[in-house]
Amino acid sequence: MSPFTCLARTHAIGAMSDAMIAVALAGSIFFSIDPAAARWRVALYLVLTIAPFAVVTPLIGPLVDGIRGGRRGMLLFTIVGRAVLAYMMAQHIDGLLLFPEAFGFLVLQKGYSVAKSAVVPKLVQSDQELVEANSKLALLGAVSGMVGAGIGGLAMLGDPSWSALVAVAGFTITTVFAVQIPRITVTDTPVTPGERAELRKVGIVLAASAMGMMRATVGFMTFLLAFEFRGGTEGVSLDGPGRGAGAAAGLVRGQDILGSPGAPVWHFGAVLVCAGTGALFGAWLAPRLRRTTIEERIISGALVLAMLGGVLGTWLGSVRGAMVLALVVAGSSAAGKLAFDSLVQRDAPDANHGRWFARFEGRFQLSWAVGALAAVALPLSVEWGYGLIAAVTGLALVSYLAGTRRSRRVDTPVETDRSDGQLGFWRRDGDDPG
Repeated sequence: MSPFTCLARTHAIGAMSDAMIAVALAGSIFFSIDPAAARWRVALYLVLTIAPFAVVTPLIGPLVDGIRGGRRGMLLFTIVGRAVLAYMMAQHIDGLLLFPEAFGFLVLQKGYSVAKSAVVPKLVQSDQELVEANSKLALLGAVSGMVGAGIGGLAMLGDPSWSALVAVAGFTITTVFAVQIPRITVTDTPVTPGERAELRKVGIVLAASAMGMMRATVGFMTFLLAFEFRGGTEGVSLDGPGRGAGAAAGLVRGQDILGSPGAPVWHFGAVLVCAGTGALFGAWLAPRLRRTTIEERIISGALVLAMLGGVLGTWLGSVRGAMVLALVVAGSSAAGKLAFDSLVQRDAPDANHGRWFARFEGRFQLSWAVGALAAVALPLSVEWGYGLIAAVTGLALVSYLAGTRRSRRVDTPVETDRSDGQLGFWRRDGDDPG
């Protein structure tokens, strides 16, 4: 069995288990209590999520790159950690301890993405296979996620905690597969000035900024829709003799007699299915688009579609708008990420892609967390949130197009002999260098 097949099996079962946890959370206190009561807790844990990423992202790459088996060790750590937290979440499915456990799970999930981005380039035969490999993993993740959501939904029929317990079994199987991935040293050499200069080319910097905004949009959308389509409680019926007086007494005592009505759980499930379908289609489409057009146009197209998704969501509103938005934004993000990987391959052929994909992924995950924090901190109505997504992706599109237009009018020299690896001054074509 090839090393890539081992990683693919690991990724598929892990994605399936992640989806089971998402279903468990959808039917738990995490989305069932009043958003006004939950919002400050979510904001606190998101801040705690962002802090490690902000500190660790620039440090973890150089620290782990040269350790033999370091990346496989990171994969195993994030998988086993998610298994432990899934078990703890099953025990506290209706308690407030679920909040820190869920966000610890989120941190490990994002850490797995960083480690996977570093491992993939070392498991393929050539850079030409890299985008195809990432596409296969994205397709596997999307399909497995939808299967896992279905399994989790069936488990929820027995008890809300059963979906998390089934996920524990899934992560245990994932660990067995992960152990079979060979030990991997991403690189045993430090970053050279020439490699650093390649990764600072204007096209890569612009594309990375665009993908950072796209990932922030995904994080914002995730929590915007989570708060909108949370579950709810029925409250106390006021009909019948004496119930009105009893309800009034309960209200004076601070009890939730009116309930906190929210959307039925199936609404959130429908949004999750649309997001999975969008990611699946984006991963399938991106490699095919790459055969007929350049990477910059794919990234521009992804931003256009995300902006249109926000506009359509604002127009449709409610659950229909959420389903369209989830479908379009998830698909755009998946296609854009694969186009970005391809662009880095093309414009930085001499760079160590394992090292740099991990670092870019760390920055993208930090952007995701910042976007999620914005959705929690700004108590917007869902329609205003859709409009904000359209505005942000529109600004990202304008900035990206303007930047790529300017970059075509300048000559960007790569000075590999400079000790600091910095680029020289840009000059317009035809200007006298003297």
